[in-house]
Amino acid sequence: MSFARVRALVVVGLLAVLALVFVVVALVRDSQGKVGTAEGCPDGWPLADVTLREPKDVKINVYNATDEAGLAGSVADDFRNRKFQVKKEGNAAKGVDDVAVLRFGPKGVGSAHLLRAYFLNNAERAYDPKRKDDTVDVVLGNGFQQLATTTEVNQSLGDLGSPVAPPGSCPMPVDDK
Repeated sequence: MSFARVRALVVVGLLAVLALVFVVVALVRDSQGKVGTAEGCPDGWPLADVTLREPKDVKINVYNATDEAGLAGSVADDFRNRKFQVKKEGNAAKGVDDVAVLRFGPKGVGSAHLLRAYFLNNAERAYDPKRKDDTVDVVLGNGFQQLATTTEVNQSLGDLGSPVAPPGSCPMPVDDK
């Protein structure tokens, strides 16, 4: 082997070792390693439960914000048939032109994410960081026609991806049970 080849191999080897040292130092000194987790959450920010729930574990209130009488009751029954826990149903205080509005707090982020799929991601989200319960209010609007089918829900969930903590909140730590 020629001297030039040996020298080239030594230089390449040295560069590889330096690159490895640089990466290790960068990882050890990383000050943003806890950003986006509960440990890196600024004081006062709520912890959002971003666990995607099964319908049987989701609590909802269904409100009718249209002129169609009995809409909340029929949609609440439809949700019950799909195994959701319907806590309340009734009329909303003011009308909504959209398909629906989902009102929820930090404990309802994952549940609201699932519910978005039942409206094919056409429901407006109304996140309230001060809300303490895990119930999601489903406010039906004038644009509502029907809930999505099981196949449509599954496709919509695939399109939506995983639940994400809303701005001004941090994801709650996951229980490793």
